[in-house]
Amino acid sequence: MRKRKGKFFPDEEIEKGKRRARGGSEKRDSGTSGRRRPEETSSRSGGRNPDRASHLDNVNEEVRLNKFIANTGTCSRREADELIIAGVISINGEVVTELGTKVQPGDVVKYNGESIKTERLVYVLLNKPKDFITTMDDPQERKTVMSLVSKACKERIYPVGRLDRNTTGLLLLTNDGDLTKKLTHPSYKIRKLYSVELDSNLTKEDMNRLSAGVELDDGVSKADQIAWENPDIKSKVGVELHSGKNRIVRRMFEVLGYTVKKLDRVVFAGLTKKDLPRGRWRFLTEMEVNMLKMTTGSKKRT
Repeated sequence: MRKRKGKFFPDEEIEKGKRRARGGSEKRDSGTSGRRRPEETSSRSGGRNPDRASHLDNVNEEVRLNKFIANTGTCSRREADELIIAGVISINGEVVTELGTKVQPGDVVKYNGESIKTERLVYVLLNKPKDFITTMDDPQERKTVMSLVSKACKERIYPVGRLDRNTTGLLLLTNDGDLTKKLTHPSYKIRKLYSVELDSNLTKEDMNRLSAGVELDDGVSKADQIAWENPDIKSKVGVELHSGKNRIVRRMFEVLGYTVKKLDRVVFAGLTKKDLPRGRWRFLTEMEVNMLKMTTGSKKRT
């Protein structure tokens, strides 16, 4: 973690992500054709060019049935395997129960008798502002993050995890159900980095307690890394952790008697806020999508 002029700059994380992405871009994706695809141009316009979304378009290519189902947004690949085994999936009118079956261009796939169609996979990165809730819609008619990305694409995308109303920073939205499942499952230990401003200076003793673990109502939680952003301003700290528990950062500080005044997620799964203003969104590049797939390629061992 880098400290510079009172602000939190995860420069090391940015470079690490770039290296992983460059490496991943040299490999063929298992769900695409043998050709290496040109990198999609990321849009920083906040919604003026929705056709530039990074995606894996499997509509015109042979693809494994479980991946086809996951790409429709129905469920994850693992759950798709369970549907196949259960005999509720058919291809061209014939029930399929064999795992590894391939879907050919033009095949009609049905789930419980209803046709399902794959669509391009879209990955949108939003720098969430304050006072927006992370939900598809809200009965109380509060502002939701979906209103900020409403012009991003015609596909129906969903938030990956949550940021509470008063938390700002990185939020990924996608229709890739398989990737969403992995990014939110605790076994993959997806890393998140937060910039935290407290109502008082954080003591070294309490910093050590957070590193060792504090008891919350749903178990012990600890920071993977924690440091003052600037040794001269001890009310501002950078916190890295992989837990996906609800309001985890706020609760960890609250149990020690601190109130979080500002909370900003600056890194999520190797993605950063670099060149992405608050309230704006952009599409992930193909390199970034490759990086995420490499990150979730296998479960991390404890």
